Amino acid sequence: MQTSAPLLDEPLPVELMNTIWADRDGVHDALAEQDGTKAWLHAVAPRIELIAAADLDALVAAEVDLIGERLHRLRDALRRLAAEATGDPRPAAASPVSELDSAVAEVNQAAAAVPRWSVLTWTAGETPSRGTGTSGQVAAAAVSAIAEEAIRLFTHPDRQRLRACLAPGCVLYFVKDHPRREWCSAGCGNRARAARHYQRHRVPGIDAKG
Repeated sequence: MQTSAPLLDEPLPVELMNTIWADRDGVHDALAEQDGTKAWLHAVAPRIELIAAADLDALVAAEVDLIGERLHRLRDALRRLAAEATGDPRPAAASPVSELDSAVAEVNQAAAAVPRWSVLTWTAGETPSRGTGTSGQVAAAAVSAIAEEAIRLFTHPDRQRLRACLAPGCVLYFVKDHPRREWCSAGCGNRARAARHYQRHRVPGIDAKG
């Protein structure tokens, strides 16, 4: 089971935003089906301390529709916030959530949906460790954890490093982690440079193949 969403080692809220992605065939939703939701959760489970990948199937079996709905609502809200933060001009990347206030309310609701707290584990003779407890269903709590991480992202100075990838046809977001980084991936960088090259050398009225 492999997610169709591009995973670019971005913060988890950005990875969730990027479950909307595009190729030559158009814009796609990696969470459109139950299998897609499960595949994405499998892919990111190692980064969510509430979920063990080995236990994921059992955790989501009875609540995959609920989790999918929560992920969709959170994802659309986060894309609206990202568009606000980046001044995103891309029509194809627009979120169905049009109002900023609605997006903020959705993220806050998601973060508060399932209480979580730190749990200390310490066995004599071993190193103490920190875990996370929850009063709700674990997979649902994971969605709330992503929302909480998103709140930290948008209220931290790192918000200013969030970017919309402006390569042709791309609808992804990324966090600029290097001064020279302009695109979400090397592939998008190559497409953008190719498009620039074509525009510089295109002869008006002559087909590109000519």
